[in-house]
Amino acid sequence: MSLYKRLVLSLSLVFAAIIYLVVWWSGELKENTQLESEQRLHLGLAEHLVTDNPLLAQGVYDYDALKGLFHTLMMLGPSFEFYYVDTQGKIITYSADPGKVKRTHIDTTPIKAVISNRINAATLPPQNASSDTSVDTSVDNNLITSLPILGDDPRQLNHQKIFSAAPVLRDGELQGYLYIIIRGENYDSIMQAVKANNQFGESSIIAAISLAVMLLLLLGLFRYFTLPLCKISNAIKGLSNENWETQKLNLNLTMSQDNELQLVVTTINTMLGQIQKQFSQLQNIDEQRRVLLADLSHDLRTPLASLQGYIETLHIHGEKLSAVERSKFIDISMKNSKNLKLLIDQIFELAYLEGGQVTLQNESVALGELIYDVAAKFELKAAAKRINITVDPAECNYQIFADIGKLERVLSNLIDNAIRHTPEDGEITLSVAEHSKDGKKLEIAVKDTGIGINQNELTHIFNARYRASNSQEDKQSHAGLGLAISQKLVQLFNSELSVESQLGKGTRFSFEVVKTQLV
Repeated sequence: MSLYKRLVLSLSLVFAAIIYLVVWWSGELKENTQLESEQRLHLGLAEHLVTDNPLLAQGVYDYDALKGLFHTLMMLGPSFEFYYVDTQGKIITYSADPGKVKRTHIDTTPIKAVISNRINAATLPPQNASSDTSVDTSVDNNLITSLPILGDDPRQLNHQKIFSAAPVLRDGELQGYLYIIIRGENYDSIMQAVKANNQFGESSIIAAISLAVMLLLLLGLFRYFTLPLCKISNAIKGLSNENWETQKLNLNLTMSQDNELQLVVTTINTMLGQIQKQFSQLQNIDEQRRVLLADLSHDLRTPLASLQGYIETLHIHGEKLSAVERSKFIDISMKNSKNLKLLIDQIFELAYLEGGQVTLQNESVALGELIYDVAAKFELKAAAKRINITVDPAECNYQIFADIGKLERVLSNLIDNAIRHTPEDGEITLSVAEHSKDGKKLEIAVKDTGIGINQNELTHIFNARYRASNSQEDKQSHAGLGLAISQKLVQLFNSELSVESQLGKGTRFSFEVVKTQLV
């Protein structure tokens, strides 16, 4: 769950639980306290009435007179209801309008418990409690319980109220019980009306208490849930004083795995690692650009200075020079201008490739025809060193979908590089083979029998301006950008230019293209 949902759910549950517990606990405590106090106050009422009233003291003979007595007593005490029941709990007489009394019998067990509690509490005089041993006031120990004790309400089914009770005797024999409901129907009616009037005040008090408690819990919960956010914020602020170049950046915060803030911390740490990695890459690229710029400036200055010197010589001493000298100076100037143009073209090409400004113009290409065309382009240059260029297989009948111009440029760079580093009477092989894994790709390789490359230099040869320690030069100047440009072009084909080499045995460059169909 999100942080917001967790807060809402937690606060709602806590608030509802607090209100329920406060209302329930206060109501139960208040009600039990009132019931216990009222029952304890009137616990001996029934016994006093039985003892002081001759009609009850001598046993009940006249039920009509007893009914009148109950009516008089209820007029004096409207909150009481008086009933006379026999030993089995049957209601014998009472004073009430017809239909008010719903029960015909009540349970005598609570009556015996009240009598037992009163006797054990010494609320009865000793002579009354022990003068007649035949009175059935003995109960089991489990009937002796603390107040309040509730008994059946004759006027309501499935309802109980506090009461007072006493045995009614005749010649020492138990005749029945005087059963007095302490909170009668009139009491309940008046109490409900009073509670309705005071309900707003009680509700206001409960609401105020609940709001105060909820406010305290809100502060605690928000503190609990926002403390990790404060830690994250302070940790991020501290990053501004860190050394981004040398020190590994990390928030160093640990939280429970099911907390989405842990995901935030993990994501921030991952982001910091990526930022630091990119920062280091930018520094390396910037350093490489400075070195490349310095090297290119030197390479540009050399043919440019030579070109300028020969042109100035021709301009100043042109008429004094012989035709042979003039032709020689012009040839040297042309060579320098071509080298300068080649270098500038390579610089622009590499800049476009690194800037992602190159797009592919893919078309259906007959791979065999392309390879033979490129090989034929270098036939004279290879023949000058008696180097043999072969294609394997001789019949290369594969069709691919690629940018023919850029593919030709990669092959040309690789073949030109192979001719330059292969001694006389060497061999250069252009091979095409299906990829062994899925058969959907073709591997194009250029292998020579040249001088090879040191193993510790293989990872650097694709860097701009890098030259192997055993690199050989010909009569033409080179900027050292050919392999860097070729790698960038091959990456446009979603492949990588790979190299394998052994000193004195030769080098093999390879990359992959997607095969479309067999011709």
